[in-house]
Amino acid sequence: MFSRSILSRMATKNGFRQLSTASSNATKNAASNKFLITGAALAGITASGLLYAESLTANAMTAAEHGLHSPEFDWPQNGPFETFDHASIRRGYQVYREVCAACHSLDRVAWRTLVGVSHTNSEVKEMAEEFEYDDEPDDNGNPKKRPGKLADYIPGPYPNEQAARAANQGALPPDLSLIVKARHGGSDYIFSLLTGYPEDAPEGVTLPVGANYNPYFPGGSIAMARVLFDDLVEYEDGTPATTSQMAKDVTQFLNWCSEPEHDERKRQGLKAIIILSSLYLLSVWVKKFKWAGIKTRQFTFTPPKPRK
Repeated sequence: MFSRSILSRMATKNGFRQLSTASSNATKNAASNKFLITGAALAGITASGLLYAESLTANAMTAAEHGLHSPEFDWPQNGPFETFDHASIRRGYQVYREVCAACHSLDRVAWRTLVGVSHTNSEVKEMAEEFEYDDEPDDNGNPKKRPGKLADYIPGPYPNEQAARAANQGALPPDLSLIVKARHGGSDYIFSLLTGYPEDAPEGVTLPVGANYNPYFPGGSIAMARVLFDDLVEYEDGTPATTSQMAKDVTQFLNWCSEPEHDERKRQGLKAIIILSSLYLLSVWVKKFKWAGIKTRQFTFTPPKPRK
């Protein structure tokens, strides 16, 4: 009996020790897991903050690529509820067609996208029919031409890259379909570039043959000369065709070319916010309605009557 009692006491003590050891190990593991999760969360937040801060700035790769930073302008489409100035888009297309189209193309813009934005259906059809496009060959295999249609894309001034370089002393005029998105500064850069040509280059600046000076262009040396001058075009709505007005209008047009879905995206986004906010408030009300009876119920305990 005495030995059994001693063994039972020892077993009990060992059990308590094992339980305490297991509980202490569990506590240590939980603490280490919390530490790892907290460290990973802090590291993720720090990395996200650094990446976001890096995305707000843009640095040139070399000293030659540095240019004068363009100022910020108050464009009509700035703001969450603002849209493009469609009258300016119409004037901007006129500036592009009469000035910019001599060298630059819009390969990714179709005629049909202008309908309802800056021109009517009949106006765009007339503009497209002014150009000829390749059609299917005839029965003898001879190539044919046809007038343009709404489904066609706006043609460029040159048939290929070699012809473009030959006409511009080896320089290739960039396509303007996505030029606003492709340049740091966007619309601000395009407007500053078009209006930033000085009369003469600063003293000490040496330019290559055929180059022009523009402080907003990386390096300052640009092949394109100044192209916008006062009264260069005659707007059909009577707007004075100053240099800054033409630059503003063609920049607005090119911004629309880069983001033709801009206005519709904002409209759809506003609708989505309204619908999702309404559904969220409705879900909160339904949740409170469904759980109100459960959360407010009370439990009472009636002890049994003592026996006599």
